[in-house]
Amino acid sequence: MVQQSVSDLDLVRGIKEGDQFAFERLVERFRDRVYRLALRISRNPQDAEEITQDVFLTIYQKIGTFEARSAFSTWLYRIATNAALMKIRRRQSVSELAIEDYLPQFTEEGHHRSPVTDWGEDPECPLLDQEGREMLKSAISALPPDYQVPVLLRDVEGLLNTEAAEVLGVSVPALKARLHRARLVLRGMLANYFRERESQAAA
Repeated sequence: MVQQSVSDLDLVRGIKEGDQFAFERLVERFRDRVYRLALRISRNPQDAEEITQDVFLTIYQKIGTFEARSAFSTWLYRIATNAALMKIRRRQSVSELAIEDYLPQFTEEGHHRSPVTDWGEDPECPLLDQEGREMLKSAISALPPDYQVPVLLRDVEGLLNTEAAEVLGVSVPALKARLHRARLVLRGMLANYFRERESQAAA
């Protein structure tokens, strides 16, 4: 278990001064977080391991360029996200989800063509159980990277809007727009699942 009494910036300073132990502690502190993000983006354990190694090699080589204008973790997430996206873009077999098929459809009068279940506000939401969480994880994995990564950073990793926007190199309004669209797509992808769960509960 890594003690958190030494700050990230203390470790960064140590690494810049050539302290190998400081780098080892930094890797120990952040390795699981980087691997988890890499796995969620790449969907492949071997790729995630390679991405994780590449990330820390990049950090070791470029630590001198980190100027502490933002949190170290934000800089780390940017490197990890870019490395993971580069890895999946090299794979020719990755197919893109047709997200338009899952966005809400409206009538000419502006009403929803089909009922919309607001499962995000339901305290008894099926996502609280293991099956629901697995369904959501699968749906997030199927999102195109431009929508998947904002959801992972903001909703899964818990970054603030400002931090996630900085990681992605976009404005906060642009991040919010991607998040909103991604959440609508996820809602559409999971609509049938939740309707079936509601029917079973009512039976």
